[in-house]
Amino acid sequence: MRWTTCSTITRLLRHRITLKPTVDHPVVQLLVSCHNVIPLDEGSAMMLTLAEARKCGNRLLNKLTDEHYQALLPRLEKSNLKSKDVIYERNKAVSHVHFPCDSALSNLIYLEDGAAVEVGTVGNEGFSSVELLVNASLAIESCVCQIAGRSLRMRTADFQKEITGQTPLRHLAECYFQAYLSQVSQSVACNRMHTIEARFARWLLVTHDRVRGEEFYLTQEFIAEMLGVHRPSVSLIAGAFQNAGIIQYRRGHMKILDRAALEETSCECYKVVTLQFKRLLGIPYG
Repeated sequence: MRWTTCSTITRLLRHRITLKPTVDHPVVQLLVSCHNVIPLDEGSAMMLTLAEARKCGNRLLNKLTDEHYQALLPRLEKSNLKSKDVIYERNKAVSHVHFPCDSALSNLIYLEDGAAVEVGTVGNEGFSSVELLVNASLAIESCVCQIAGRSLRMRTADFQKEITGQTPLRHLAECYFQAYLSQVSQSVACNRMHTIEARFARWLLVTHDRVRGEEFYLTQEFIAEMLGVHRPSVSLIAGAFQNAGIIQYRRGHMKILDRAALEETSCECYKVVTLQFKRLLGIPYG
């Protein structure tokens, strides 16, 4: 086999050609030696440019300076998530940290009878696996993809290196951790005290903030699981919202028609958590 030169590799990178050999393939090894690129899994895209990474839209990472963001790029890769993809499971090791772009993740606790309770959500304002900030070796909850879309991900070992010491990423991660805790604690009060209608409206507002557009895909079964209610309750509420002209919902396809009405229907929790995110990070929640 003829060896590919560094100049050829440079042209491949410039034209964004995806290579699909295994990690120990000579061409991949030459890529690593010429460009200090960490080889990705088979079928993954090549290293992102700074412009591409910023365009992905994770608002936490976008708060980094160009210099600090550029330094992370060899460790980041794009990931396309599908609804209900399992990101990690409780009491198991976390392989990757995800920084959602237009996807949304749901953190769940599964009970003995198999029922799931949502304890927190993660969108383009943050990242998954906040417990890694305190050197947790295993996940304290399960995480699934709630809304399909893109994410930037980093191997857990790389993330832990990047947050060692007083680094810019660690500072942002700690601020996000505080904001995430405010979301979780507010959700406890919300689930205990507020009506299903108000919680449904709040949940739609947060989801609407995280996706790029007025429409997204959500089944009634999934909404019921996230809200901790039975599916018939979701069907009745969604029907009432649709009759009021607030949403359009058909076979899992949700479209927001009247956001102002949603905000009026939602409980106070949406605004409370949004203010915490703005105070700590200068970015909205969701």
